[in-house]
Amino acid sequence: MAKALIGYMNSDLRTPARLTAENDRLRTRVRDLESLVRRLSEENDRLAQAQAALLDLESASLSEMQPV
Repeated sequence: MAKALIGYMNSDLRTPARLTAENDRLRTRVRDLESLVRRLSEENDRLAQAQAALLDLESASLSEMQPV
């Protein structure tokens, strides 16, 4: 178990600084992408609600135009 944890720890002196920097860069990039996905998902939800509202208005106005 200890051998498995050594590779996980940031204080492992055997890990080159280049790999540590690359890991940090990739973690930052993943965090940014997750934030972007969350923002786009929220925007998509708002747009879907707006489209549904427009379709409801359109169908209501069409039904008013139908002869009785």
